Amino acid sequence: MPPEIGSEFHWDPAALLDPERGGLPRWLPERHELFATGCGALSTLLRTLPPAGRLHVPSYFCMGVAEFLARQIPITWYRHLPNEGPRWETLRAADGDIVLAQNLFGREEGTAWHNWTRAHPRVTVIEDHSHDPFSDWARTSTAAYAVASLRKTLPLPDGGLLWSPSGHDLPRPSGTGSRPAGLKFAAMLLKSAWLDGRPIPKDRFRALQQQGEQEILGSAAETSAITAAVLPFLNAEGIRSSSARNAQEVATALAGHALGAGGFRVQLVLASEKERDALLAYLAGVGIFAPVHWRQDRAGFWSGDEEAADLADRMLTLPVDHRCGPADLQRIVETIEGFARMDLSGAI
Repeated sequence: MPPEIGSEFHWDPAALLDPERGGLPRWLPERHELFATGCGALSTLLRTLPPAGRLHVPSYFCMGVAEFLARQIPITWYRHLPNEGPRWETLRAADGDIVLAQNLFGREEGTAWHNWTRAHPRVTVIEDHSHDPFSDWARTSTAAYAVASLRKTLPLPDGGLLWSPSGHDLPRPSGTGSRPAGLKFAAMLLKSAWLDGRPIPKDRFRALQQQGEQEILGSAAETSAITAAVLPFLNAEGIRSSSARNAQEVATALAGHALGAGGFRVQLVLASEKERDALLAYLAGVGIFAPVHWRQDRAGFWSGDEEAADLADRMLTLPVDHRCGPADLQRIVETIEGFARMDLSGAI
């Protein structure tokens, strides 16, 4: 089988800058805090802000994060669907409320949010830039606070970035988070060796990845010594550039099938959940592991937005980040085109 595409990051020294170009990357805000996770940073921030009425959350969002935050503050939903932006008439924030805004899939430019924030000075806006921490919107934000989960886009075992574009004081992490990050970094090292052809059982590093991820969920601890040491030398801008180029190339090749290209990924929308899951299985069968952003369980915790849940049922994300070379991108495109020709799918 050809090398796998996607799944968890492996450790790759090629992602580092030359030593003489060390120092904090230019994209990091001058004043910031680094937590183990973006969710932990958000949770800590909410605990330190003045008591709020409600937290307004986009209806197309990570349900795990929303459910975690709902344990400490009442939440309500406003409609924000991929490629549509927020439906402002559904965002009924009162003075003293908090609104969570997001750059969904890294494809939004932030002007509308800037205007909305200026028009609602008594509402605290927290921007989530996890899908593209390096976008123009993230760099030029004027929001009260902003957060990004770094481990979702960069080859790091942990990392949640919190900053205040408008200059507010920031809460500090609580405690150390070395064990979960250590497990995940061990998995990254073993996966690197496995990709190199070393006799490492795949289930060994997968077990470490899963255990580390379970232990790190929602952690408000400080980022690990590993991430803190690596981050100043990580070629984040190069990773973003490669990922964006790959995403655009695949989106162009799949014109008419792809929802669009973001900073790091490409989304496909299928005709039904059954067909989406069939494509997921088909891709996995040839070593291409595509995540789903994000499933909504209508029998459990969900947004209540049927349109958002329906899209979540039918969408998957193609793993076209910086790890992919031309041959990988061609394999992704050809595999999807092959699936489209099969009776399994009439959707793409």
